[in-house]
Amino acid sequence: MADNDAVPPDRKALWWTVRPASNRKPATYRCPLCGGQLPALSEHLLIAPEGDTRRRRHAHTDCVIAARKRGVLPLWEDWQRTQTQPRRWWRRMGR
Repeated sequence: MADNDAVPPDRKALWWTVRPASNRKPATYRCPLCGGQLPALSEHLLIAPEGDTRRRRHAHTDCVIAARKRGVLPLWEDWQRTQTQPRRWWRRMGR
């Protein structure tokens, strides 16, 4: 299902939240990562740019896993690790 060239719908997002979707509504969504059909009753995930649930999208589980492996769908924890931590003054004093 996952297309190697697929990217998240909002490239400006620094990080994403991912959670399981649970929906009993008989609807069909379009996966933003591969463009394929996604029945609401199938097992899938919700992705939201920078935790903004108003911009959440339904995505295939396989597509999300593939995007994570390619590094194009970083989670908050991944993004947090890339940020430089300021050195505390008391740590500098101990050196």
